[in-house]
Amino acid sequence: MSLLVVGLSHRSAPVSVLDRASLSLDAQTKLLQDAVAAEPATEAAVLATCNRIELYADVDKFHAGVAELSTLLAQHSGVGLEELTPHLYVHYEDRAVHHMFSVACGLDSMVVGEGQILGQIKDSLARAQGLHTAGRLMNDLFQQSLRVGKRAHSETGIDRAGQSLVTFGLEQLALGTPVAAWARGKKALIIGAGSMSSLAAATLARAGVSEIVIANRTADRAERLVTLLTEQYGQRPTEGDGTEVLARAVPMGSVPSELTRADVVVSCTGATGLVLTAGAIAAGVEGRVGAQPEMARGEVPGTVRGEVPEARTASLPPVGTGTDEDCPLDLTSVPPGFSVMGEAAVAGMDAATLEQHATWAAGSAVDRRRGGRRGADAEGTDPELIGALAATAASAGRIPERRRPEPVAEPPRPEPVLHLLDLAMPRDIDAAAHRLAGVRLVDIETLAEASADAPMAADVDQVRRIVSDEVAAFGAAQRAAHITPTVVALRTMAADVVAGEIARLEGRLPGLDDKHRAEITQTVRRVVDKLLHAPTVRVKQLAAEPGGAGYADALRTLFDLDPETVASVSRAEESNEKNAKNATIANIAENRGPA
Repeated sequence: MSLLVVGLSHRSAPVSVLDRASLSLDAQTKLLQDAVAAEPATEAAVLATCNRIELYADVDKFHAGVAELSTLLAQHSGVGLEELTPHLYVHYEDRAVHHMFSVACGLDSMVVGEGQILGQIKDSLARAQGLHTAGRLMNDLFQQSLRVGKRAHSETGIDRAGQSLVTFGLEQLALGTPVAAWARGKKALIIGAGSMSSLAAATLARAGVSEIVIANRTADRAERLVTLLTEQYGQRPTEGDGTEVLARAVPMGSVPSELTRADVVVSCTGATGLVLTAGAIAAGVEGRVGAQPEMARGEVPGTVRGEVPEARTASLPPVGTGTDEDCPLDLTSVPPGFSVMGEAAVAGMDAATLEQHATWAAGSAVDRRRGGRRGADAEGTDPELIGALAATAASAGRIPERRRPEPVAEPPRPEPVLHLLDLAMPRDIDAAAHRLAGVRLVDIETLAEASADAPMAADVDQVRRIVSDEVAAFGAAQRAAHITPTVVALRTMAADVVAGEIARLEGRLPGLDDKHRAEITQTVRRVVDKLLHAPTVRVKQLAAEPGGAGYADALRTLFDLDPETVASVSRAEESNEKNAKNATIANIAENRGPA
């Protein structure tokens, strides 16, 4: 059997595809069950975070395994296989182990060095164990990846290379201001009570926010998080005699009213649809500042997106007044909303009138009846050019101008009064909130763009060396474990041979006393052990090297070992491990007592 991983992440797929391909907890459960039910796989685990979806499996056929796992990912994610395939990556054997260890160390995270991935790996393993889809390989891989990740964080400064996704998101909201200074005194609304939401609440509490409101569909989880925050960070004294509660829980139905009070909103739920629509956010800002938020720069308030606003005429001189009174044109025929100072609709006028208008607009009044400087001389070039200009005006509706249009003064976008951080996948907050004035939204797509230029720490190279060393050690241990059942079967066969020969000796020497029988038995066993010691030790060493799996086959062939005997040893070991794990779980539950 061999380790195979098929997945997609922020490095291989755009956020829009990741958003659509995200898996709910129910979808992850069904995916695991279908994966182990498929022919190529015997065990499986899913690692699904806000920026990656990966399916790990122990397969006996590479190509069949890739095809089956890719198909299952497409089926359960809801994204068609043809659309999903270009964004998938595949890792096999040692490369799959290397990828997993890199993920655990934060090297493959959107924010390099973040440690939250370790908790997500632990949750993924627990889910696979609970569904009985994790066997020896998945347990060994995920547990070792947790140890490698902890080693990287304890032995290097990888924590300085990056931070959690929550901290990175808050830094993007703060726009260069230190998060502690930016968040101090603000009121925060946290939507969701999972691990990411809990981290956001703790981060904001440490930064000094004045209040944290937790909204969650399950009231118990929200209350539990409030209790933890209160125990960890206490209550904040007010100017009066009383104290101000740092955290409180509210039902999801109270979110619209809480939006009018909040300065910062962090949302990370498992919902499949939007939790906050652009309309709800706009209503929250309106309720807070007393005015309907305008759309982003370039849009006109009161218009529907996509419509062309009416022409801006406030800066143009009015028709029929001031400098227009001596105009050679008939002003009554000029459409309203235009100035004859270069903006008039002059389609259809003759060349002489057009020349007179041009001269008048330049400041030199000309008798309309004279025909201008050169008249309408058929041999002149100017009347021809003016005639062509008149023809263009007749078809286009206005005279083409070469002068640069005056820039339209646009009001600056107001400072945001509501800061939104969306860490969910699929998104919780409507992307249309980006266009609302008074609102700043940072989501996964924003973070992906910002992290592309994030600097790498020097410690990353040291972490990579740790990963390489751990991959080699893991591979050696797995290959050595692969040959162990063969060695055990060989020694079992030797013990049976010794027992048979001692029984035959007792039949030939019935008067042999116990002392001599024991001495003879011990001597025979020592001889067999010494003969088998060097080959079995050496074959384990060779099996630990790349390509060492063939030594197990050679050992089985040389000693004519029954394959079923070897397989039975493997099943016995797995059964013992399972019983030991169940006993450990039972002891933990017994020590905890009733919930």
